[in-house]
Amino acid sequence: MTDSIYNCLWFDGQAQDAANFYCSVFKDRKIISSNSLVVIFEINKTRFMGLNGGPSYKPSDAVSFVVECEDQQEIDHHWNMLTANGGQENMCGWLKDKFGFSWQIIPKRIHMLISNPKAMEALVKMKKINIKGLEEAC
Repeated sequence: MTDSIYNCLWFDGQAQDAANFYCSVFKDRKIISSNSLVVIFEINKTRFMGLNGGPSYKPSDAVSFVVECEDQQEIDHHWNMLTANGGQENMCGWLKDKFGFSWQIIPKRIHMLISNPKAMEALVKMKKINIKGLEEAC
């Protein structure tokens, strides 16, 4: 028996639009199934269910999706796509997309980079992470 765990994202009628949007951001993506209530999609081998649950619940900063990026080009791509059309930049590589969900767009080696206190100081002054800026702070 295989136990499957995946994220369910609550929307007020925007689940299909959100799935299409997220699938436009990531290279490894697919929509698995869709109807008026739910859309099942996958990005980077992670499954999501978008649920058109109505206006009762809104996304919270208490949950975020972490995207580990190989290089600055990948950070720039994901940051720019996810903040487009109403997304909001936040500090330390965090952002909120146009649907209100929080993301952390970070370099894969963030833990190594910020192990230096000077790099950590530089990080807290950044919104979108600048890898070169962190390296130079070390």
